[in-house]
Amino acid sequence: MTSLDAVTAWIANYRQAWESNDPRHIAGLFAEDAAYFTEPFAQPWLGRDTIVEQWLKIKDDPGSTTFEWHPLIVTEDLAIIEATTTYPDDTYSNLWVLRLDNSGQARQFTEWWMKHPGEK
Repeated sequence: MTSLDAVTAWIANYRQAWESNDPRHIAGLFAEDAAYFTEPFAQPWLGRDTIVEQWLKIKDDPGSTTFEWHPLIVTEDLAIIEATTTYPDDTYSNLWVLRLDNSGQARQFTEWWMKHPGEK
């Protein structure tokens, strides 16, 4: 069951994984059979082990981003999050579609990201 508290905890853990690139932190975010869509129409990364492996191939350097977010919708089985990610040279608007299981792990996660206009 998704709640604002569960979503807030998941995003805090996501940021910890983003900053640490520790495989245990990444794995802890996702259910064993989770699907991670890096873009809405991309082939998903399927399964926790694949998600960890693919994440580490494109990881960001720790401390290279700032991240602000707020929930748009939180229901029993769905959360939609609006966020802004700022890198040293680029800023992105993000829309995340998150489905958590009863243990607070993502069973499905989809990222929609758009680079702000006028930037490199």
